[in-house]
Amino acid sequence: MAKVLIIGAGGVGGVVTHKCAQVPEVFSEIVLASRTESKCKAIAAQIDRRIETAQVDADNVPELVALIRRVQPDMVIHVALPYQDLTIMDACLEAGVHYLDTANYEPVDTAKFEYGWQWAYQDRFKEAGLMALLGSGFDPGATSVFTAYAAKHYFDEIHELDIVDVNGGDHGYAFATNFNPEINIREVTAECRHWQDGQFITTPAMSLHQSFTCPEGVGSFNIYRMYHEELESLTRHYPTLRRAQFWMSFGDSYLKHLEVLGNVGMTGIEPVEFQGQQIVPLQFLKQLLPDPSTLGPRTKGRTCIGCIVRGSKDGRQRTVYVYNICDHETCYAEVQSQAISYTTGVPAMIGAKMMMQGQWMAPGVWNLEQLDPDPFMADMNTHGLPFSVIDEPDYEFRS
Repeated sequence: MAKVLIIGAGGVGGVVTHKCAQVPEVFSEIVLASRTESKCKAIAAQIDRRIETAQVDADNVPELVALIRRVQPDMVIHVALPYQDLTIMDACLEAGVHYLDTANYEPVDTAKFEYGWQWAYQDRFKEAGLMALLGSGFDPGATSVFTAYAAKHYFDEIHELDIVDVNGGDHGYAFATNFNPEINIREVTAECRHWQDGQFITTPAMSLHQSFTCPEGVGSFNIYRMYHEELESLTRHYPTLRRAQFWMSFGDSYLKHLEVLGNVGMTGIEPVEFQGQQIVPLQFLKQLLPDPSTLGPRTKGRTCIGCIVRGSKDGRQRTVYVYNICDHETCYAEVQSQAISYTTGVPAMIGAKMMMQGQWMAPGVWNLEQLDPDPFMADMNTHGLPFSVIDEPDYEFRS
């Protein structure tokens, strides 16, 4: 039995709190903290067991350390902003607790995300006898485990990987993002990178797309190639990969709004002066857009996220598709959240559960694909994200 401190009370934080509360035999005590404690209290009021709440500034290491020492958790689940990965990791080291997040570090002033900053903590966590689990969301996270599961059970070597993230849901707004608008827009507008023959190739953002038909009647969608952080870790940990790409679906309305906003400077991250004050356009835009945590009751449809893996087995080429389909309305009925937050929050809980039960507990800094995928996959079936495997799917991807 473990005591867990969850930092972050957005849509994902709400799902993680709900899902941890459903497993009292592992998470015997739960503390939820955020810069705005009223958000924590609102989430706690939805749950039929005691959830302690607290206020904390996740940018402030001494404040984080003070909270961790007061609460004395066994681990911290960080589901606030990726800008705060390093401050929370520093606080966990100083206070002596394990760490988990769902997205890799990104500096506030540079639209760039990579694992290098967090991988640099390897020796410090190992020497402290502490574990840091990076990227335990869906992508990264479950997609990393899907790749590891396919590599373990279906291949001798994997050679090509296409990660496809389709959101077939509709929230009814002309333009809204399904997770933090600032992070979402920075991610989508960044240059694309894909892995090809031992190196990353850079191409303009959203410059390559194709149609993709999801299984189980989810539908056909335009998917766009973009960079995503698990490509960095998966190509490092699976050196036999010759090509690795990440694809995400976007509707025409979303892309047109994003294009116009970019053209008028509203997606910029450099401060501008307005009426004597310095404002960041993208942060101002975030305030105007719907809060992703409020989209749950409006969103209908399903997500379909998975990995198409190609490689060799017993000297023959083969392909498998490992995926999950998740229904927005079903998620809302269970935890008052849409499926985007749900598919991120459930793997965060499962990763923490793996650590606290000792199945994944090892000092150092780890990505999920480095660990045994089988218990994680079993828990996905148990806790709301069942996976399926299609042997020899009929998909071709452009490059």
